[in-house]
Amino acid sequence: MTNPLVGIRLKALRDDRGLSQDDIAKVLEFNDRQTVSAIEKGDRRAKPEELEKLIEEYALDFDYFTDPFRLVGEGAFSWRQSDCAPAALEAYQKRAGRWLAAFRALTELGDRPGPSERRSLRLWEQSTFEQACAEGERLTVDCNMGDVPALKLPSVMENEYGIIVLMVDMPEGISGAACRLPELDAVLVNRQETCGRRNFDLAHEFFHILTWDKMPPKPVEVARSNGGDRIEKLANAFASALLMPKRLLERFGEWQILGTSERAQRMRAVADHFQVSIAALHWRLVSLRMLNRTAEILDCGVSMHDRDGPALALFSRVFMSAVAKAIEEGEISVARLAKLLDVSRDKLRDLFTVHGVQVPVTV
Repeated sequence: MTNPLVGIRLKALRDDRGLSQDDIAKVLEFNDRQTVSAIEKGDRRAKPEELEKLIEEYALDFDYFTDPFRLVGEGAFSWRQSDCAPAALEAYQKRAGRWLAAFRALTELGDRPGPSERRSLRLWEQSTFEQACAEGERLTVDCNMGDVPALKLPSVMENEYGIIVLMVDMPEGISGAACRLPELDAVLVNRQETCGRRNFDLAHEFFHILTWDKMPPKPVEVARSNGGDRIEKLANAFASALLMPKRLLERFGEWQILGTSERAQRMRAVADHFQVSIAALHWRLVSLRMLNRTAEILDCGVSMHDRDGPALALFSRVFMSAVAKAIEEGEISVARLAKLLDVSRDKLRDLFTVHGVQVPVTV
């Protein structure tokens, strides 16, 4: 039986090093490149001595072709960042890739809808911003997201759409990312951000996952004051409407008739209710014409969701439940998991506890 990772990673090696199939055939002393092609397609099993020869020739890690806890030539990331050095971003992507690869390897993915099975948004690049907003609002109704959609969003993404949501520590300048694998989608959010920013980033990346096939996001999107390119603006419109549906905003009455002090007080209260930033609420009201476009963003004091608060627990309950089960079933050792997650044994125990997951007896 062939290991599908070998073919994928051999192709990734060639792409990364600028090698042809003929180059690989020469190293392995094949008569032609057809055998290399067969290995990459999974039609022919690579022999251990052939892999060893490639590892030595190209100075690869000994488990480059077989380690299930890494992503090599698989998946695509789209990072939302403002000022992160390319080298730091690349290093972090490899680290994040290990978490997602581990989840994939240790989880029964058949129990979760994959990218080809879930509902997508009825949008394309030339859709209007009004259509993007309508899709955001429709989703809150279809998924029964209640009066504060931000509270239900992570569970909707994980339980109804099969998207793994991870709260993680990210290098300065990165706020979030979406990742597409053939079998799995994921969204990573910087847990150190304010609550309002986290919620908006999560909804924004949700849009990218649901429109990936029609509108693939850029590998790196730079957060811009003007909202970015058209796809990013559509993502922002969708996120705003999902977090602050018009039908719910209308419950808070008229805005145009309020004096400055009253409007500032209401802005702060409504932003706190929806768990968004005051700026996000302001521009949502402007887009709905509940406020004039010329209305300034008032100094409303600090919303509780604009403030730095305690960071959320690392990863997620779904993630920690999966790795706990894997430990119990002997699929991964405690030491290897702790190293993979870059935490101590005590911290690992704390993560199980804080997420309400039974601590495996061996931890």
